[in-house]
Amino acid sequence: MCGITGYIGDNKKTTEILIDGLKRLEYRGYDSCGIAAVDAKSALYLKRASGRVDVLAKLVAEEPARGPQAGVGHTRWATHGAPSEDNAHPHTDCASQLVVVHNGIIENYLDLKEKLLAAGHKFKSETDTEVIAHVLEDKLKSLHVQEKAIRSDMLEPVFFEAFRRTLADLKGSFALSVIWAKCPSMVLGARLHSPLVVGLGKGENFIASDVSAFLKHTKRVIFMNDGEIAAVKKDSVDFYTFQGKKVAKESVTIQWDSTMAEKGGYKHFMLKEIHEQAEAVENTLRGRLLPMGGDILNAEMGLTAAAMKAFASVQFVACGTAYHACLVGRVLFENFGVHAGADVASEFTDRARLLDKHTLVVAISQSGETADTLFAVREARAAGAKVLSITNTVGSTLTRESDHVLYTHCGPEIGVASTKAFLGQLAAIYLLAGHFAAARGRMDAGDARKYAEDLLKIPRLIEETLEQEKEIARIAEGFAASEHFLFISRHVNYPIALEGALKIKEISYVHAEGYPAGEMKHGPIAIIYKGMPLLAVAPSGRALDLMAGNIEEAKARGADVVAIVDEASRKTVRASRYITLPKTSELLTPLLTVIPLQLFAYYVALAKKCDIDKPRNLAKSVTVR
Repeated sequence: MCGITGYIGDNKKTTEILIDGLKRLEYRGYDSCGIAAVDAKSALYLKRASGRVDVLAKLVAEEPARGPQAGVGHTRWATHGAPSEDNAHPHTDCASQLVVVHNGIIENYLDLKEKLLAAGHKFKSETDTEVIAHVLEDKLKSLHVQEKAIRSDMLEPVFFEAFRRTLADLKGSFALSVIWAKCPSMVLGARLHSPLVVGLGKGENFIASDVSAFLKHTKRVIFMNDGEIAAVKKDSVDFYTFQGKKVAKESVTIQWDSTMAEKGGYKHFMLKEIHEQAEAVENTLRGRLLPMGGDILNAEMGLTAAAMKAFASVQFVACGTAYHACLVGRVLFENFGVHAGADVASEFTDRARLLDKHTLVVAISQSGETADTLFAVREARAAGAKVLSITNTVGSTLTRESDHVLYTHCGPEIGVASTKAFLGQLAAIYLLAGHFAAARGRMDAGDARKYAEDLLKIPRLIEETLEQEKEIARIAEGFAASEHFLFISRHVNYPIALEGALKIKEISYVHAEGYPAGEMKHGPIAIIYKGMPLLAVAPSGRALDLMAGNIEEAKARGADVVAIVDEASRKTVRASRYITLPKTSELLTPLLTVIPLQLFAYYVALAKKCDIDKPRNLAKSVTVR
């Protein structure tokens, strides 16, 4: 997730405000953090730390800045490798004059970095964010301001124009804020598919990922839209499009309490977390994709290419939602020629006895404390198998009992019904499957690069999918009185049908079943009655014609069909209502198709006035068997 905060003003201590803001954003990540500030004499102050904000605060207290005027800060979930000071934000250019903090993913950072290295730029981190600082450095040089004096009244327009040109070179999603030591009178920010909000004070202004960062100082805020730039000064804030056209925006006064501020204005944590899924995926993928089958996983997890070649099979184990991620993993690995299985952890005991050292067990748990999953891991290790855990929680029991660990980087998930943790688990599985395929010769270099590029596009496609929220809410509200739901799909999306059914059961307390569509005639079709809601996940792919036939069979018996499709498959499928997703490759569709089902469940539960974040009888982490 990560958190950005920024401040400009001359009547308070900038570093104290930045540190306080980071503490309030620490729920978004706390593996590393940093601040940078500049004073009226262009002296830059930069402090970074591996660890929590308290570690950074101690460093700042020991060596405080002298009267800084503007600054930015960042708190982060480490996105690859061990958290380190070098990989912590803020990042700087070659001359350490430009400072950048960033949430999101720069999809074309590899191409940009190659060009910058060829031009003589020196990089100090492994992040995609650092590329932004160096591109900005080049843009300033092209405007001839880095190496000669410039009139003070021209610093702001030149800085703004260089920043605007930098944005034009970036592809992907981002919220970012920058300062320039030579121009301490302005902080710049920009947003594309990642949240950024401006706080309006008196003689001071703020910029942050979330209003909670500055709510103690002001409740007057302006929410930025995608494609907007903010030029923040101590007495004014101006907004522009990425093309440089000035836009008028109105402020709103926040009435939330501290809990609502943490929810970012969303009614429930679950809805907020659904909207954080693009960040969850991009944070899990960033920096880990290329070279496929190379040293990245080895460096982070000790899983070498030779080891990936040597395993005869992969066995997934998990519970609940994580088990549905396992089922997607089984399809992926077998698609790449690796024998794979998936089991509910609580039913794994007999299967564990058949394992040996040639099996890699992949155990998945958001908390890393799921009792049945831990028991399955112990059984697997006792049989001689190696264990790789996929989890969101650093230092959890599962990580300590595994041979290898692949962290998702989703940030805390508060809602009991898992959403963004599931997407993070899927992203980690796609990452792992790609590395296995490349290491075992199932993908050549070109195929691996295309696979990585397609995955890097997923966060943006998630944002496009979320744009249909109002239509999904309208459809869901029409079914709020229904007490029975059926979810069907085939191939790699069959687990998504299971997940859709689970979600609506968890938070709406209604009966729902998920089935492989091919099983309909073997029993489930008997429960269909006139008007029964049936959600069919039917994107383009090898099973589309069969899915279309199954949908026709259900319609003929009275089912009220909602079809999850893309533009191409919509021409084949006949349904009562459609939710149309952006196009991606067939294997990657689960990363998108699950989102409408999450929103559908949420809005059914909302209409039924259920306790969405804390559904009855459920707990976030099941720590007893």
